[in-house]
Amino acid sequence: HLITNSKGPESIYSTGQFSYWKDGRNMPDVMSGVLQYPDSKEHAAFQMTLQVNFISGTGGQEIIQLVGSEGVITVKGNDITIRHSLLPEAPGLGGYDSLFTFSKAMQENLQKEYDAKWTTEQRKRKTKADIIFKAPAGYDDHLDHFTNFFDAIRTGKPVVEDAEFGFRAAAPALACNESYFQKKIVHWDPVQMKLKSGSRA
Repeated sequence: HLITNSKGPESIYSTGQFSYWKDGRNMPDVMSGVLQYPDSKEHAAFQMTLQVNFISGTGGQEIIQLVGSEGVITVKGNDITIRHSLLPEAPGLGGYDSLFTFSKAMQENLQKEYDAKWTTEQRKRKTKADIIFKAPAGYDDHLDHFTNFFDAIRTGKPVVEDAEFGFRAAAPALACNESYFQKKIVHWDPVQMKLKSGSRA
């Protein structure tokens, strides 16, 4: 929510399973959630997927990926990477779609129409250099986090993530749990910060 300035999702669904820890606990060790964020003045509509795997063979890691139409932003630890993958202006034709299923005459006709509409330049993929940011050696985000918190206590300086921000972040995460138990979509009002009618807590 900090990155997108979002107020939150409007629908939340999750599923999970007990893959490893089968000792009577009631929350699965592997879960996936799908959260649908509405179009708002802060951002365009988007979908977020959350995954947690408490028995991950990776040894444990936290990663955020923002995937858009021009590439992906990856936040991992204190490093940020922007990798571009720009689509050409012209849509593709052939090679992967159903074009080959048409008659030869129809394929030739479609190709002729395509060639008349799109120039060679419009069919090329543009390239853009990737951007890689690495925090300076010795940087500690925990230090910044606690410094901001202590400054707020000592001086009254506003915090970035106040109680409302925390609730807006926590409520959808808790709704993932509720969705898992109810086996249905939870509908949430991100502006009023409450369940919509039909969703029970």
